[in-house]
Amino acid sequence: MNLPYFIAKRLTTTTQKQVSISSPILTIAVIAIALGIIMMLVSVATGIGLREKIREKISAFNGHIIISNYDNNQSEVSLTPIDKKQEFYPNFTSVNGINHIQAVITKAGVIRTETAFEGIIFKGVGTDYKFQNLEEYLVEGRIPNVAQERENAEVLISEYLANRMEFKIGDKFTTHFLKDDPGERPNLRHFEIVGIYNSGFQEFDANFVLGDIRHLQRMNRWGADQIGHFEVFIDDFDQIAQKGNEIHMQTPPTLDTQTIAEKYYSIFDWLKITDSNIYLIIVLMLLVGVINIAVALLVMILERTQMIGILKALGADNWSVRKIFLYNAFYLITRGILWGNIIGIGMLLIQKYFGVIKLNPKNYYVNQAPVYLNLDYILALNIGTIVVCLTMLLVPSYIITKISPVKAIRFE
Repeated sequence: MNLPYFIAKRLTTTTQKQVSISSPILTIAVIAIALGIIMMLVSVATGIGLREKIREKISAFNGHIIISNYDNNQSEVSLTPIDKKQEFYPNFTSVNGINHIQAVITKAGVIRTETAFEGIIFKGVGTDYKFQNLEEYLVEGRIPNVAQERENAEVLISEYLANRMEFKIGDKFTTHFLKDDPGERPNLRHFEIVGIYNSGFQEFDANFVLGDIRHLQRMNRWGADQIGHFEVFIDDFDQIAQKGNEIHMQTPPTLDTQTIAEKYYSIFDWLKITDSNIYLIIVLMLLVGVINIAVALLVMILERTQMIGILKALGADNWSVRKIFLYNAFYLITRGILWGNIIGIGMLLIQKYFGVIKLNPKNYYVNQAPVYLNLDYILALNIGTIVVCLTMLLVPSYIITKISPVKAIRFE
């Protein structure tokens, strides 16, 4: 080890232990880095969490891709039947990446009691329905049994509707289903509540009641193989547009396909805006961190001007001296990142498991801030912060090359 490097290392170690006029500025720089990491972790974790949770909820009630008649694709209710005997049902083998397909019927109705009434959309489902997607939202009771030989009166109702109608598990109610001919008397069906769900998605909770598909087939005078539409589930949501096109090419020309991103375009456009906000927060936090650590570096250079002059006089080149200060800056950055991760991940874990921060489902479609924790983006944020900060610090450290040894040694 050469003498200048040895002296520089000793002086660097000493400066980390000394209390000088730069200490408050260095502390502020560490705090700025820590706050930046906290803000980036929180924004990314909650942003991705919100996106994933909304995707999950919409697909749980609709599938990822909907196959229906052309006159049904703009309606929430099934108008004309589709023959269930299709080449793609029950296994869509002609397109890769599809894990499930189910047949359903929807029909508008009115729940009426002695004191209140409420409009609903009754969703008739069969044994192929993927009830596992709804089990997470089940708050009371159980899933309806639609596998019995005879049509079952059991239904799953939302907590929102149950509260408005003052229903509880075991209650029975009457639903009026209007016929196509306004002059005809409505169909009446009696149902029993066996389960109550709460998805936090107001658009679904305020409308959907799930029950046996055979009720609607009989009311519509449809056969056992006639249904309203198919709901298709795919493996990778990021490929939804591509899979939607592939499915459309593999279905008969009489049928139309629509992805949930197209059906609920306003929600997914809003999610894109939130993604843009995440990128903006990351850029701003990196900028704040770089500015603070750059100021700290300049203060360290100014305070150690005499040391720089001595090192140069002993034969140290500019890059060797610059590295000393970059090592110090790296030390400060890693301290800030360490504290930022401890605090940021701690806050996210508290929110994930205890749901401290609540949200209005009317505005955010969820009742609490969702958190998505993944090692990949955590490492990316940490490594990215270090690389960006150190790269940007090469510019202010260049001032060391302009310091004259003679003038620096005389510097007070």
